[in-house]
Amino acid sequence: MDQDTAQKLRLFYITSIFSIAFAMLGFTYNAWRMEVTEDNSNIRTAAFEVLLQLSQLQQNIYAAHYDKNTQEGNPRKAWVTVGLVVDMSVFISPDVQAQAIILNTRWSESWSVVAEDEKVVKELILQIDEVRFRINTALRNLQ
Repeated sequence: MDQDTAQKLRLFYITSIFSIAFAMLGFTYNAWRMEVTEDNSNIRTAAFEVLLQLSQLQQNIYAAHYDKNTQEGNPRKAWVTVGLVVDMSVFISPDVQAQAIILNTRWSESWSVVAEDEKVVKELILQIDEVRFRINTALRNLQ
């Protein structure tokens, strides 16, 4: 084999190795990016669902307290809503989950007096707002 052919072969091998390395690097980055995008999508979906459920809970509390409407302000509906908020909060962030658990605790301690006690209503609404704030923070911090 002459010198020219050996040099061409060496250049071919080096080019092949770099091509494979760049292809693997690109594939690895693409797989990582797709995983992050999927995680972000799941977090967004859970966050929007929890925000909807929080507004439904707030409406339930207002109906029970201000309107004295036992159908729209039914505590059993609110229990389901609070449970769903806690269940879905796991998919958003630990902060949201912690605040949702606090909301669940406050609801379990005070659901029976929501219709009569203004202070309890304000505390529950403040806790709902805290969960919302944590959700908004989690959404802003997505990659």
